[in-house]
Amino acid sequence: MKKLLLVAACIVASVGALAQGTVLFDNLKAGNPAGKITDASGAGLAGTAFLAQLYAGADANSLAPVGAALSFRTGAAAGFVSTAGIDATRAIPGVAVGGTASFLQVRAWDAAGGATYDAAAGAGKAVGMSAIFAAGPLGGPGTPPATPANITNMRGFSVVGTVVPEPSTIALGVLGVASLLLRRRN
Repeated sequence: MKKLLLVAACIVASVGALAQGTVLFDNLKAGNPAGKITDASGAGLAGTAFLAQLYAGADANSLAPVGAALSFRTGAAAGFVSTAGIDATRAIPGVAVGGTASFLQVRAWDAAGGATYDAAAGAGKAVGMSAIFAAGPLGGPGTPPATPANITNMRGFSVVGTVVPEPSTIALGVLGVASLLLRRRN
């Protein structure tokens, strides 16, 4: 019986040691009005037309999505991710409970471009990302469970589209090149 209790205690301790720390992906609840996400005009993103996702990694070059993308709140809370009825807790790989996640980033994009940031950027839709920030101490399981860290260090940013030239600009460019070629022939 003692061996069974010892094995059970070791299993519980090893699960606790391998637990990943958590953050709360909610830039409004964090009490951080500076973390507002806006469009190019400065208006807060609203509704399901845009999505935002938390990215984390061991360094700035290895950032990967963590959890599902979220849409945005509307009205006075536009510019902040919507967590209505959604668990916004995100486990940060490689960072233990109580540790600090040093490489976090929020990316937002036009949902018409696809379900991911990379798809929207590839489609030429509006995209944007925050500067890399840290959060901690991270929450997670334990006795008592630790509350997830807020992302209070995230600074706001704007989502901007890719500049696409007007058809008239392209036509003027083609006429200019054609005139140069004609002039060179003469």
